[in-house]
Amino acid sequence: MNAKETLELISKQWCSLSDLIKLTGLGKNNASKLKSEIRVDLVNKGYQLPTKLLPMNEVVNYLKININYLQKMSKEITN
Repeated sequence: MNAKETLELISKQWCSLSDLIKLTGLGKNNASKLKSEIRVDLVNKGYQLPTKLLPMNEVVNYLKININYLQKMSKEITN
């Protein structure tokens, strides 16, 4: 995925398993484990979550995705 595609993906409100696979490049099993880790962390913080979804902003924070860098790279690609 390029920077623009990543920005479009992380602009969604919720992150599904398939989104997590695209963001991380992990296989289904490892992405599922990561999703469970993030879910447990959020539930421990007091979040109540839909069954198969995670808040995208929390996934971005957990994965430490640099949005400013992606925006800069996206602008360079279009120019």
